[in-house]
Amino acid sequence: MKAETGELQRSFGEIRLFPENSDDLWHLHHLITPGSLVYATTLRSVEGSQDKIRPEKQEKRPVRLGIRVEDVEFHEYSIRLRVFGIIESGVDIGSHHTLNLEPGYEISVIKSWSGSDLERIDRAVKGSAAEAIHILTVEEGEAELYRVQSYGPKQIWSLAAGSGKTAEVSSREEFSEAVVSQVSQLTGPLVIAGPGFVKEEIIAKFKRKHPSRSAPLVIGDTRAGGRRAVQEVIGQGILEKLNGDLQLAREVTCLDELMRRIGKDEPVAYGIDAVREATGCGAVQTLMVVDTLLRDPDAADLIRQAEAMRSEVVIFSSRFEPGERLAGLGGIAALLRYAIA
Repeated sequence: MKAETGELQRSFGEIRLFPENSDDLWHLHHLITPGSLVYATTLRSVEGSQDKIRPEKQEKRPVRLGIRVEDVEFHEYSIRLRVFGIIESGVDIGSHHTLNLEPGYEISVIKSWSGSDLERIDRAVKGSAAEAIHILTVEEGEAELYRVQSYGPKQIWSLAAGSGKTAEVSSREEFSEAVVSQVSQLTGPLVIAGPGFVKEEIIAKFKRKHPSRSAPLVIGDTRAGGRRAVQEVIGQGILEKLNGDLQLAREVTCLDELMRRIGKDEPVAYGIDAVREATGCGAVQTLMVVDTLLRDPDAADLIRQAEAMRSEVVIFSSRFEPGERLAGLGGIAALLRYAIA
């Protein structure tokens, strides 16, 4: 993401944003909130020169519109963000219009920006300058490759070995050859993780075939394979060593600490009512909110209060396992500085 911030008055003002990939559209999905004013060049049906003869015929032309946002939808697989609202500036003022935003589509957003909003923009800008990190999880007869994205790890390839109907290769040698061939196509940082010694065999073969590879290659020892191994890798802080996105690691460590405290009956609060009470007492050390609640007025108010008290605020992705587990606790929780009655 590229961003250009104008002068903000009491956190209110205009920021120009230029998304470059699907991760950036995911960030915009949370930055563009109902009530925001979004300016963009879009296609709008206007009367053509032949309309007097064929009034039913209209053509679409590029126009600059200002849309007062009512709703936003993120479509991961079509790599598109749909912004619905009412036109306040440009042609057909008062009419409804939908902006279909894609990578490479510049927009301007005018709203009151929270601290977590500005942190998200900074995160997106830094993320654009870094190559994607991939995590290969390997265990006996199974391999899965994940790309680390802003909203969580996304599986992009898998392989099974054995003699069953679902097996894709039959021998250990075929398995390792297929895995090395797949990851050889990657140019950025790579983590190879899993339990046991299978990953060491893969790494040794990979290094023999690509002795001059300059991108970082890191080994991760985990208790499990698959998606659980990915979460372990992130929780171990390996992404930080690779200068990757630290947000996912924060989500893992904060959720682990929350569950540890719950198990030991140490100071925490979860659920909107309990967190509201803790916030009112000034007891919140770290506020955790799943991103699906960002448009909820009560949750948004608690975020503002927590930021005003200089509490840490961590927004969890609903598409990553820690966020799913937080959603099961009501979508909002807090680590407390002290117990409250």
